[in-house]
Amino acid sequence: MRGDTFDMVIFGGAGDLATRKLIPALYYLNKDGQIQGSSRILCTGRSEMDQAAMRDHAAGACRQYVRDSDLDDAALRAFLERLDYVKLSADDAGDFANLADQLNRQDPDRCRVFFLATAPKLFATICEGLAGAGLNTPQARVVLEKPLGSDLQSATEINRRVGAVFSEDQVFRIDHYLGKETVQNLMALRFGNALFEPLWRRTNINDVQITLAEQVGLEGRAGYYEHTGAMRDMIQNHLLQLLCIVAMEPPTATEANAVRDEKLKVLRALKPLSGQTAIRDTVRGQYRAGAINGQAVPGYLDEDGVEPDSRTETFAVIKAHIDTWRWAGVPFFLRTGKRLAERRAEIVINFRPVPLNIFGADLGDLPANRLVIRLQPDEGVSLNVLAKQPGPAMRLKPVSLRLDFARTFKVRPLDAYERLLTEVIRGNLTLFMRNDELEAAWRWVDPILAAWKDDGDRPRGYNAGSWGPSSAVSLLAREGFAWHEEVEDGP
Repeated sequence: MRGDTFDMVIFGGAGDLATRKLIPALYYLNKDGQIQGSSRILCTGRSEMDQAAMRDHAAGACRQYVRDSDLDDAALRAFLERLDYVKLSADDAGDFANLADQLNRQDPDRCRVFFLATAPKLFATICEGLAGAGLNTPQARVVLEKPLGSDLQSATEINRRVGAVFSEDQVFRIDHYLGKETVQNLMALRFGNALFEPLWRRTNINDVQITLAEQVGLEGRAGYYEHTGAMRDMIQNHLLQLLCIVAMEPPTATEANAVRDEKLKVLRALKPLSGQTAIRDTVRGQYRAGAINGQAVPGYLDEDGVEPDSRTETFAVIKAHIDTWRWAGVPFFLRTGKRLAERRAEIVINFRPVPLNIFGADLGDLPANRLVIRLQPDEGVSLNVLAKQPGPAMRLKPVSLRLDFARTFKVRPLDAYERLLTEVIRGNLTLFMRNDELEAAWRWVDPILAAWKDDGDRPRGYNAGSWGPSSAVSLLAREGFAWHEEVEDGP
């Protein structure tokens, strides 16, 4: 990216995503010298703003979301000099013509990135507007934020209309979890070390747990979340992408299509869940009033903008199976929810216990080894093993071999959006979903959503500040499994 000159156009440039994530990420990239020359950032929206108002808004975003130690006046001024604002309505061809005129005042052959931080219903319309103004040049790249559609049919239609005006290698379907440092290190852990590959299979692994837990509630986004829910918001994209990285076969190279081919194989190998099978192997929940960090919070049905009889799930667990020789019989437990006990994103690999305890029955069952890959809040990897406690008796105690990224590398890790924006400019598609990946994920999710819709039960209630409804524990317990936070770490 260093040395490349580009224009970036952010549709929804004053919206929530741009304010919280994109503008701070671009500030960091500019401060680190990754945005150079006459590169520009144009924010668009329907609001009546001018350049000065947009820059004031961006300055406020940086002051709120950039760490104080990383914010300085000179760097902020230099970043704001790159920003401009263009009023644009997605259904107005004249507005797109005006945007094209502003872009063409600079080199018309430079790289252009169109980041669609808007509702997915506008994706196709915006792309067609860009094409109508002649902005779908070979140097253009379009970034689509999740969720991409609400089901297979809508996702396929978005892909079809976007694909009619932009080629597949120009479309970057973003999932910010794939930009996290720990996810990249999962690839390095699996495919850069001979230690794990022989163990990474059904004969050695008992179960896999992938958790994306949030403490926040709706944060004023009821209009979005009421029509989305935990399945569409988190599982169809984030959790399934993480599952693919954990479960995929070694790609022939790190080239984009080699990696994405292997991820697609995982999605296609997921055992279908529908009807009563989907009801049996899933749990839906909806948070009630409770407390987060000692502060009382309302229940979902009491949130502003939520229908009083809403059946939208704020919590979901799925027991998934991958029908391949490597993974046959190993359950993958996918869990996500709002207003949970902790903010936590992690992948837990539970290995099988030793076949025979030679240390005596008085020690009880020896806890199995466990690999924990923490994505947030503290990124790192830990491997739990057993070691002898000091003293005359043979007593074993679990200990952790830890890799803490912040302590080990002593550099500020790139935020996920920093990395992903960098890869878009470079034209590297490895960390982005291909159209057939997206459709394969929806093809697996749609029957589960249909089963939930046909089921007469409401989502199970759970208190804010807990780990979800008790049925989420029962789902694992009935087959002898337990969630990571429930497991005792020693005899």
